[in-house]
Amino acid sequence: MTRLTLALDVMGGDIGPRITIPASILALENDPELSLILFGDSQQISPLLNNCSQSILERIQVQHCSSVIENNQGISYALRHSKGTSMRLALESVQRGEAQGCVSAGNTAALMGLSKILLQPLQGIARPALISLIPTIDGEKSVMLDLGANIECSAENLYQFAIMGAIFAEARLNLVYPKIGLLNIGIEEIKGHQSIRDAANLLQKSTALNYVGFIEGDVLLNGKADVIVSDGFAGNIALKTLEGAVRNLLSLFKDKANLRFIKPILAWLFRFVFKQRYKCLKRINPDEYNGASLIGLKAVVVKSHGSANVNAFAHAIADVAFQARQQLPEKILAGLARY
Repeated sequence: MTRLTLALDVMGGDIGPRITIPASILALENDPELSLILFGDSQQISPLLNNCSQSILERIQVQHCSSVIENNQGISYALRHSKGTSMRLALESVQRGEAQGCVSAGNTAALMGLSKILLQPLQGIARPALISLIPTIDGEKSVMLDLGANIECSAENLYQFAIMGAIFAEARLNLVYPKIGLLNIGIEEIKGHQSIRDAANLLQKSTALNYVGFIEGDVLLNGKADVIVSDGFAGNIALKTLEGAVRNLLSLFKDKANLRFIKPILAWLFRFVFKQRYKCLKRINPDEYNGASLIGLKAVVVKSHGSANVNAFAHAIADVAFQARQQLPEKILAGLARY
């Protein structure tokens, strides 16, 4: 395992250091070759490190900064006032080569904008996109993009997302000739926005890509496509709907604290009758898939959910470490030449 240093914006997210610091400690415990630079308010960070072992503390640097980009700030305002914020300083450390990747649970638009300015897109990439692994019901994985970075996309944008997604799936999941599907409101060729239909025509003409056609939201977890492509608006809604549905179903089985008399009985019946389905639900726990990568940049940047818990944020850190060690940006750049 390669020794690695990552930069963390620990002030991002709904709760901030109370989640990101325990998650950082957990990530360091799981990866002995990992070091972290924590960017945030040292007065909030330091007390949370009091019980750490010396071996963990030796792999932590704290860079104090009191300014934070808030989630409710617009992109223009956030970029103009980003100097000295935890997010910007974390990205600047990657820009200078002090860290090999960055994780933030902060403002998505600001992270995207700052990453494009400071780290820059790979040559030939018009728009970086948010991409994430999603589980399938057979225990395998797919990748999905865009998940919110680009609300409106042209056919050419979607085509380029498909290329990047295919390269990502090859490198991340060891797939050969991954199946590509376009998320749409129907499988018929006449359905959907003109940009989606035009993107389908571009993909059909490319013999280097394994395009399998339109797919609908009800088969996202069925493994019909290894790479699921959409604009950021539809992709973000689809992903969050999946995550919310899975969490709600899991809570039906697990929550025993405040249940009325009938609910434990229903939960028991669900476990008994749908035992195999329950195993599938446990396997697709959203916490294990937290973190969307800003694919198409010269360095690895992962956006964690703002609502991520400790385990979920630790998974995002581990994902950045894996991608950085695998040199995913370099593989994507090399793979673009094939298409």
